[in-house]
Amino acid sequence: MPVICRFYGVVIMMYFNDHNPPHCHVKYAQSKAIFGFDGGLIEGELPSRATKFVQEWISVHRLELELNWQNARSGLPLKAIAPLD
Repeated sequence: MPVICRFYGVVIMMYFNDHNPPHCHVKYAQSKAIFGFDGGLIEGELPSRATKFVQEWISVHRLELELNWQNARSGLPLKAIAPLD
């Protein structure tokens, strides 16, 4: 699964040809979660601080996530997305 971003111990990934709704997979320490592009938690659990970081990152990079989702569904390469500052 391609990693599209890393910051503050958070790793954000996207599968190729994954199921809808559009989402990204997140790992933080021993925790795993799936977030929709609206910032909502779909599955799993992260510590609250990591969840806030991910939701902020998603809000800043939603358009880039949507473009990567389209690429992933089409089997095209994914682009790295900048981390939080």
